Amino acid sequence: MNLILFCVFLTFSIGLFLLLAGLLRLPTLKTSRVMMDTGKEGKQLSKTLDAFYMDGAVKIAKYIRMNDYKKNRMANVLRASGLGMTPEVYTAYAYLKAGSVFLLIIPALHVFPLAALFVILLGIMIYYKEIQKADEMLKEKREQIEEELYRFVSTITQELKNSRDVLSMLEHYKENAGAAFRKELDIVCADMRSSSYEAALTRFEARLNSPQLSDVVRGLIGVLRGDDGAVYFQMLTHDFKQTELQRLKAKAAKIPPKIRVYSFAMLMCFLATYFAIIIYEIIRSMGTLF
Repeated sequence: MNLILFCVFLTFSIGLFLLLAGLLRLPTLKTSRVMMDTGKEGKQLSKTLDAFYMDGAVKIAKYIRMNDYKKNRMANVLRASGLGMTPEVYTAYAYLKAGSVFLLIIPALHVFPLAALFVILLGIMIYYKEIQKADEMLKEKREQIEEELYRFVSTITQELKNSRDVLSMLEHYKENAGAAFRKELDIVCADMRSSSYEAALTRFEARLNSPQLSDVVRGLIGVLRGDDGAVYFQMLTHDFKQTELQRLKAKAAKIPPKIRVYSFAMLMCFLATYFAIIIYEIIRSMGTLF
């Protein structure tokens, strides 16, 4: 009897929800997921739960207030990292995701009160993880681009011997650039065609906020203003080469701890082989004696 009442209640609730969703013209779950994926650069599909969070974040975003500096900074970070959200929606999304975890405090207090402390810590961790996601994505993107700057500057140094067309240099290098750098070069090349070259390069520098990229942009702007630029980019190539060597050394220094475990396992295998041979020979020699 209870099972029948539960099924009737569940069916009635689903039907009422679908009826109200149709009357209020709420977007379907599939539509919400498509809208979320439209603003992203990656191809990973959004999860169903993320779509619910996003719908709630859009409704709560109008009640969130922040100062102009924080709003402009977060907007630049979100734009550069490839997240198609406004600062208010992004903040509301982090609030909702952490708040859904904090709701678990209520059942935790009734079942195991000590678990409420772990729920609070988990909610705080999720909030900081979500609110810093854009900065982490931008940092990863900046590192990928900075790894290519040595090759990029070397190419410009060679191009300056034959041409001073900055837009042509960027388009030629774009064909062999990495995925992250190619997307940024697509943006800056389109921006240069539709506006001032210097303004487009300045916006390119501001999007990523990289000291190394700032040096490159400063040199390109100097070339646009009529400077020779050859000596400057030669010096920049030398400096970036040293930076690249230091980065590779730091990357190589992290490898030994990772392979130390496998080296120890191989050593144990070699020792086991030697001991097995020695024990076998001892047993065979004792068999011949007796």
